Amino acid sequence: MPLPFIASIFFDGLPPWFPDPWLLLKASTAVGSVALTKWYTSGRTNPAERNLHGRVVLLTGGTSGIGAVTAYELASRGAQVVLLTRQPASDPFLVDYIDDLRRKTNNQLIYAEQVDLSSLWSIRQFATKWIDNAPPRRLDMIVLCAATLTPPGGKRVETEEGVESTFMVNFLANFHLLGILSPAIRAQPFDRDVRIIIPTCSSYIASPKLEDTTVLPLSKKDWTPGRAYAQSKFALMVFAKAFQKHLDAYQRPDELPMNARVVLVDPGFARTVGTRRWITRGSLLGLLFYVVFYVFAWLLLKSPNMAAQSILFAAMDSGIARVPGGRLIKECMDVDCARKDVDDEKDAEKLWKASDKLIEKLEKESALKRARQKKMQEEKEKEEKNAKEEKEKVEEIEALINKIKEGKAKEGQKKGTGKKKAAK
Repeated sequence: MPLPFIASIFFDGLPPWFPDPWLLLKASTAVGSVALTKWYTSGRTNPAERNLHGRVVLLTGGTSGIGAVTAYELASRGAQVVLLTRQPASDPFLVDYIDDLRRKTNNQLIYAEQVDLSSLWSIRQFATKWIDNAPPRRLDMIVLCAATLTPPGGKRVETEEGVESTFMVNFLANFHLLGILSPAIRAQPFDRDVRIIIPTCSSYIASPKLEDTTVLPLSKKDWTPGRAYAQSKFALMVFAKAFQKHLDAYQRPDELPMNARVVLVDPGFARTVGTRRWITRGSLLGLLFYVVFYVFAWLLLKSPNMAAQSILFAAMDSGIARVPGGRLIKECMDVDCARKDVDDEKDAEKLWKASDKLIEKLEKESALKRARQKKMQEEKEKEEKNAKEEKEKVEEIEALINKIKEGKAKEGQKKGTGKKKAAK
């Protein structure tokens, strides 16, 4: 069959039903270009594998986007995953989510702890409870996937403690959490491979320098959504490098080298909730355009699953434990930072001191506020108690007066009855 068909084409030309060769070439070129573009923008797949049974992992941002994929992959390999969530563990959505995750991964060691990353008090409550153990609790990995952003054109938002929300959630919360958990990290046995994985973003390249005027959150005058997000990610990277040096400087009681590694990861741009908010500018009209032109988002942006591959590589690659920490992973391989001042020790020292001072100030103000609220609550409860007691006394006196009146009325009725009988 093939030979006669080839001979027919050679002598008689293409049959009439055969499509135009040029049209076929154009279509195949277009399809090939799309496929090649999609293959390139999807990034590399994690080549590493690791048995995580018995490992304890703290994970922020594990209920959506890249964090949800990371939680699933770690749990499916047997890790005990503790999700740090803004909602309490009794939240119906969170209960269903964890039950579903346990069922899909066949892993019952998945839990949730309430930690509001927009509240320094909430972070301190959880972290101090975690380290308040003897012997220290096991801790093999911390993955900080939680992040927030304000869409272009959005207004500047502050937390209840008065910190700009992007800077608070993306940097200061992680700084505070790791600072308190530092003793638990350093107390892990030498043979335990401890990793602190900190996802970042290439937007840090556009961040302003960490000078004296920009160490703390940007002022209202200088603030824009893009600058705020870039600064928070750049500050996080500077802190990550400094935190690795802080861990390396610790002298273990057994005089063995430090076994904790800080790993920065750039997962790339993905079709997550945050990216969608940024593209749509948080508006319904923008969402409509996003849906209409979704094919471009699908083509140029990674899926959350592919974006999580570099994070999974940082969690599973055995070579990371044998090299110094503070490395940046992108597309499942080591890369250099685009800015040299990420390693600037003077900037790191300024940032660390300024952040410590800011947290100390905010926690004092928060403590005073809580003390005032507690005092007001106690006074309110005391007033309510006094009012209740007075009300009960009044009711008791009124009941007594009513009984006296009823007694007198009965006596009057008896006297009236006696007079009527005497008259008869």
